Amino acid sequence: MHARMNSPVMIVPEAMQALLAFAKAAEKGGVPARTRDLITLRASQINGCSVCVDMHARDLKNAGETDERLFAVAAWRDAPWFTDAERAALALTEAVTRLSDRADPVPDEIWNEAARHYDEPALASLLLSIALINVWNRLNVATGQVAGEWRKSAEARRAVESRSAAR
Repeated sequence: MHARMNSPVMIVPEAMQALLAFAKAAEKGGVPARTRDLITLRASQINGCSVCVDMHARDLKNAGETDERLFAVAAWRDAPWFTDAERAALALTEAVTRLSDRADPVPDEIWNEAARHYDEPALASLLLSIALINVWNRLNVATGQVAGEWRKSAEARRAVESRSAAR
């Protein structure tokens, strides 16, 4: 497997800096890092982004996530290992990621459940995190980035190290 081209964020370094700054801003708001990682994994599964599925599953595993929860993220509704707050975040992630799949893309039921668990700064953090992972997914899928290749670049290693240090 070969990518169609280098990642656009490697070609336009300012884009990488902007997305990393966006990620740092999205961390504000009080949403647990583990929840943010779960939603990034779920959106990446929906979007078929092997790079991000690989990266965020590894992030979760390195943060101590259990195999049961990791294996069940795609089936979170039917798995007993997620909190009500995580379920609300995952439902919101699915709705925002699949905007064109229904007439009412983010129904009040999903929004209200998320708002029951997260205050406005946390909801903002969730929405920013969901938007950001969707950007990454679209860049990676469009350019055919290959899972695992991201770990080979110095920039990627620094980004992973900075994410790990922030935890």
